[in-house]
Amino acid sequence: MAMMQVIRRVAVGFLLGMWLSFAHAAGPGVRSEAYLAVDAQTLAVLAQHGNPEEPRPIASITKLLTALVVLDAQQPLDERITITHADYDRIKGTRSPLSAGTQLTRSEALKVALMASDNRAAMALARHYPGGQAAFVRAMNVKAKMLGMRHSRFVDPAGLSPENVASMADLVRLVRAAYQHPLIRDYSTQEETVVRTRSGLVRFRSTNALVRNDSMPVALQKTGYTREAGRCLVLVTPVKERPTIFVLLNSWGKYTRIADAKRLRYWLETGKPLPARAQQGGRRTG
Repeated sequence: MAMMQVIRRVAVGFLLGMWLSFAHAAGPGVRSEAYLAVDAQTLAVLAQHGNPEEPRPIASITKLLTALVVLDAQQPLDERITITHADYDRIKGTRSPLSAGTQLTRSEALKVALMASDNRAAMALARHYPGGQAAFVRAMNVKAKMLGMRHSRFVDPAGLSPENVASMADLVRLVRAAYQHPLIRDYSTQEETVVRTRSGLVRFRSTNALVRNDSMPVALQKTGYTREAGRCLVLVTPVKERPTIFVLLNSWGKYTRIADAKRLRYWLETGKPLPARAQQGGRRTG
């Protein structure tokens, strides 16, 4: 009888070990077409699917580079800039509460561009750059080259054009550079802000439900969406108490990139797939 109990325990332990090994080998269950997780300090690759050097459309993730160029210029953040019809989206036809004639500070424009992914705010920031939007886009490409973003190219500051491309490895470099700026960390992770427009006070909300979800700390984030890019997300979150960069590109559903970030983090911390019940929740994202 004692021998049978020993054999039973050994068998159960063996099967449990096999199951855990299978769970880890099965991967995190991420549904985005391509993803990359990298230690923000050492740049060690923790998880990867897809070619990290392949350039892809990145949509509004572009706005992180826009923020870097704005801050590099050291123009006064409290200076008021004006939205004009020149800032309207002629590529995708997206809309914004920032109607022509609205005045807001450069700081407010930067905040709603990062937090709420407002395209007119990003365009206005570029237009008020020394030399105008054309000079701003040139500065974006120079900055990208300085950061070592070898497979990137930018033609507009909002990410509306499918010609705005970068590889996952490029985006790791971009996120790492943006993470060095407390203002970008702060603005990109705020839940909401209120801006006075020509129509009155307007509340802007984050396009990323994770900033309203205490279950997954987010130190920096940026979402993106166009038809060509799909739904994209980059962020910095702690994994085993170390800042870690996630890049998730071309998620297939509106909520998938949020669930994918949760799946990836849970798998990196535990080696197990995220339980289905934990994938639920989170508010609507843009």
